[in-house]
Amino acid sequence: MERLKNEKSQNTVDIADQIEKLKFELAFICTYVQFFNCDLEQFEDNMSAARQWVDNLLQPIFDVVDNNIRCKYNMDHVLPSLIDNIDDCISSCHHSTSSATMTDERLNFLLQNLHHLSMYLAEQIFPLVTQHEILQKVCGNIRNFHGLILNGYVECEIVEYVLPQFQLMAEIVGLFLWDDLTSEDSKVFKLPHLLMKTIPIKLEVMQICYTNLKASPSVEVGRFIKKLLEFSPEVLREYLIHLQEHMHMVTVITASTSGARNIHVMIEFLLIILTDMTKDFIHHDKLFDLMARVGALIKEVSTLVRDLEEKSRNEESTDETSRATLDLLKNIELLKEDLEHVYLKALDSYQCCFPMNDGPLFMHLLLIHLNGLLDSNSYSIALIKEEITLVKEALEFIRSFFVNVEQGLYKDLWSRVLDVAYEAKDVIDSIIVRDNGLLHLIFSLPLTIKKIKHIKEEVSNISEKIPKNSSLTVVNSTKKPVERKSLTTGKIIVGFKEETNWLISKLTSGPKDVDVISITGMPGSGKNTLAYKVYNDESVCRHFDVRAWCTVDQEYDEKKLLVKLFNQVTGSDLKSSEDEDIDVADKLRKQLYGKRYLIVLDDVWDTTPWDDLTRPFPKDEKGSRIILTTRQKEVAFHGKGNTDPLNLRLLRPEEIWELLEKRAFRKESCPDELLDVGKEIAQNCKGLPLMADLIAEVIAGLEKKKAVWLDVRNNLTSFIFGSEVDVMKVIELSYDHLPDHMKPCFLYLVSFPKDTTVHRVTLKMYWHAKGLVEQTGMKSLEEVMEIYMDNPTCQLHDLVHDFCLIKAREEKLFGQISSSDASSSSDLMQHIVTINYDKEHFGPNNFVLLDSKMKRHSGKHLYFLAITGDKMEDFLMHVT
Repeated sequence: MERLKNEKSQNTVDIADQIEKLKFELAFICTYVQFFNCDLEQFEDNMSAARQWVDNLLQPIFDVVDNNIRCKYNMDHVLPSLIDNIDDCISSCHHSTSSATMTDERLNFLLQNLHHLSMYLAEQIFPLVTQHEILQKVCGNIRNFHGLILNGYVECEIVEYVLPQFQLMAEIVGLFLWDDLTSEDSKVFKLPHLLMKTIPIKLEVMQICYTNLKASPSVEVGRFIKKLLEFSPEVLREYLIHLQEHMHMVTVITASTSGARNIHVMIEFLLIILTDMTKDFIHHDKLFDLMARVGALIKEVSTLVRDLEEKSRNEESTDETSRATLDLLKNIELLKEDLEHVYLKALDSYQCCFPMNDGPLFMHLLLIHLNGLLDSNSYSIALIKEEITLVKEALEFIRSFFVNVEQGLYKDLWSRVLDVAYEAKDVIDSIIVRDNGLLHLIFSLPLTIKKIKHIKEEVSNISEKIPKNSSLTVVNSTKKPVERKSLTTGKIIVGFKEETNWLISKLTSGPKDVDVISITGMPGSGKNTLAYKVYNDESVCRHFDVRAWCTVDQEYDEKKLLVKLFNQVTGSDLKSSEDEDIDVADKLRKQLYGKRYLIVLDDVWDTTPWDDLTRPFPKDEKGSRIILTTRQKEVAFHGKGNTDPLNLRLLRPEEIWELLEKRAFRKESCPDELLDVGKEIAQNCKGLPLMADLIAEVIAGLEKKKAVWLDVRNNLTSFIFGSEVDVMKVIELSYDHLPDHMKPCFLYLVSFPKDTTVHRVTLKMYWHAKGLVEQTGMKSLEEVMEIYMDNPTCQLHDLVHDFCLIKAREEKLFGQISSSDASSSSDLMQHIVTINYDKEHFGPNNFVLLDSKMKRHSGKHLYFLAITGDKMEDFLMHVT
């Protein structure tokens, strides 16, 4: 059949699949006529069915093959007699007697057919089931080694003790395959148990080869050893994984001991070695030696696991086993040393460069990640738990220093901190997921820890030299502040009529005490515009004796701002640098005393500037008022007087359209042909005045044609982000003033589609689940949510949603992939990836997230994968 399949005739090509099926059925019959004494279930029925399959497959093959090939292989004689021979074989089963020991020839024949059956199952029936592939490789190795014995390449005295194990293995594999092939239900779940019985025999073969055959001049033996080394890492890794799972069941049933924990650590170490065994950073001439040592350690670990299980089941003391694990740990440590000095090639200098923008945010998420690892009971983490603890504690110390240093003084040091912190993250993650884990474990991790210790010492020395009572500010963003346009530049004010009347009423009437009227709202919502409108209202101007406007902004200089207020109140031109000894606050207090004053403190970012600037304001009962505009509700409530803060609403569609029309056409009216599309543009501004202002600036300079305006409507975001005003920076000002621990929580909102209303309870659950929240001595999550979310639900404005998406991508936090697009991840993997699965546009070749056959890149470690959209059903194998 094999020779027939290899013929170049087109006819034989067409029947190649049928030939493979025929070979499988023949192997099935050849195997199980030798199991007649095993009381196999429905033996006669299944053998008869196999015989019928052979008959059905023979005829089409016979009909297709041309006369020349029939004559070449004597098919007219061979094939008809095949069925008779099969019938005789099956019939002879009823009259034969079996001996306990097989002959070498019979065992070899059985092993050959079992390998064929397991290979057919692995390649044709279960191509995605790793355990079937492993079983096929084990059967192939044992069959080939037995072939060497049969052909005299291995002395019988050497293998005498292992031959009964070969027969036992053949029997248990045969029984499993019978059960799997003849039952309607898959027996894949039994495969791990089968592998746990068969792989130890392969370990014996490896030991025999290393001890007795390593120096053999035989080409056949050399070829076998090469294949053995090629397949062994994957086979032994599978064995260790199942051993680890078995060990986990033992420790669940019984109390976990130090011995059990040590076994888990040893298994993980061996898994890392086996995962990287085929890599080119292991000296090739040392490979067999290393594999033999690993195999010997696996045998010892396996013995310890069985011993621990037996003693735990019998409720015996496990102290002796724990002592044995300590001895084995010494051997593991010796192997670690030899890996560094004997087996592994020297590692090139390993160094990472911090690839994101927001250092404090990265450090926050990294420490959450490290704390999560330390809280985990994962076996892979147990291997390097001490190292992770050391890294975490050092980085916490370093971060605490940088939270309290003067801005810009230690930029180079901070840059080095971020580089080595990112390097530590990459190294630790690589070890945990076994991505070049051996190199990272032996070389990179000790080197990275050494760098961190050095920086910690440097920081400690600097910290000791800083006076304890010095004024300190946080090192954060080095971005330049956004320049603000003059208040009176092209100011067109629409909407907020009810709010304007309410504010004027609060300013000109009410209690005689000094009162604070706060206006809060998102960036671009019109806080400044509304404050300007009431500040210049005629009735307000007449009501107060003096007025002053002070924009605080993100850069805060108390004396300069007080001088600015003093100059407006007095009409003078005092310079803040004229006399350092002048007490400006006292002079301002004296000028305001006895007068009814109105002072606007615009764009206040923190409670400290508020406290400093309002300290000189007299508290006399003259009906004075302070207007406070801020994006931070915390600041508004901190400065609250008798009046509750006004949280500015978004403009109504008609108000947005009025603003657009006045900005775009000035005193003219919008042409009728542009009216509908203009109102659609206004609707898409979602009530945000800043957005309307920016779009109005764009369309004011464009042709007044419908096609042009339709282009604006269809590409609103690109027009906004391409305008003169850097909208990203306007929104980023608010983002930068969020506490570091809230930034990832805020950016996570982008994972919800635009115009989605999100419930606070749902959001809190996702924040916790995605590892974005850490337990600290700061305010609880509930307290923080009360400050930033005063409603039970929230929804991002489209403009803010676009900002969050851009920012999240910059910081490698979140990524969204559509299964309908040909996609491939970048070198750096996002923290969280969401795949939107569309089964109508999905194919196995048009979507790659992680490809194990491609070279892996530094930093390509995914923490969370969410799959949304259509149910995947049978297509789960496409996402691997």
